[in-house]
Amino acid sequence: MTEQRFGFELPLLLAGSFRLLIDALHAELAEQGHPDARPSTGFALQALGPDGATISELGRRMGVSKQAAAKAAAGLERLGYVEREPDARDARSVRLRRSARGEELLAASARIFERLRTDWVRELGADRVGALEDDLATMIAGAGGVRLGDLPGWLR
Repeated sequence: MTEQRFGFELPLLLAGSFRLLIDALHAELAEQGHPDARPSTGFALQALGPDGATISELGRRMGVSKQAAAKAAAGLERLGYVEREPDARDARSVRLRRSARGEELLAASARIFERLRTDWVRELGADRVGALEDDLATMIAGAGGVRLGDLPGWLR
């Protein structure tokens, strides 16, 4: 049986678990040639989606201002994770697309997250990790769900 905990401990445990996974991810990404990648890098690349996005679309998807999205895009471009191209739908706009380096970062992140989950399964057991994931998914769904684009705004 689990010891009695105070209510404030749950968000701290969830945040600590998130931080543990993200810190491990970024340590491995640095070893694999992505030392400048940050959590916001992954969020922005995911928000771009496979078809890319304009700066305005990126800002809406990330829940940030157009100015903040432009700053993020400039940083991603400087690191080689995105490329700019004319927007076929609007000649006045520029479309951001993930570069080959950006796609590699996302693929490496996915592989690392799979390994980290496997580590948790080894430590806690598949049933417990599966139950934890199921329970968290139930709580999120009951609250109307969480979209990827919601997360960066929470982390400001």
